[in-house]
Amino acid sequence: MEKRLPLLICLLLASAGCSQRLVDFTAISTKNVDWSRATSFERGKARVKGKDIAHIIIVIPTGIPNMKEAVDRAIESVPGGVALLDGVLYHKWFYIPPLYGQSWYVIEGTPLIDPAQKTSSSDTSGRSDCVLVWCDKQGNVQGTSTTTLAGGEPLSADDLARAMQAAAGQTQSRARDGTP
Repeated sequence: MEKRLPLLICLLLASAGCSQRLVDFTAISTKNVDWSRATSFERGKARVKGKDIAHIIIVIPTGIPNMKEAVDRAIESVPGGVALLDGVLYHKWFYIPPLYGQSWYVIEGTPLIDPAQKTSSSDTSGRSDCVLVWCDKQGNVQGTSTTTLAGGEPLSADDLARAMQAAAGQTQSRARDGTP
């Protein structure tokens, strides 16, 4: 342990991290907003966050974090969101030379919601239809199946198996009927 202590101290001293508050804003948006209808907009009840991150692996950056992506993620996290109000944008990073690091933008604000743009998914309790299509090697459709999924949940193996069975049944009935 005594031999590793100087190495650990050097590693900690070489590690770096920082957080910069870039801007406080009253309103920000990356969307095309029809401001003539602003009187019908609603202010969200809770603050939302958006983040875009890039990694640095063995001194090679995998990309550059993008402020617009962070803003988009925050706005799109709320159905009908068109802008953020009374918020702040941060740039944060850390680096452990020469192994690994991260750089990211974080934006936080209160969403501004356009009721006319709210999706109907809230009316269906977050459920949506997923259409599965099976094609042959030439790209011809061999079967389809529609499955209803709970919002944000991946397709389970059981759901996929049921959808495949339904599509196989449709393909067999089409073959008997002589329809493509």
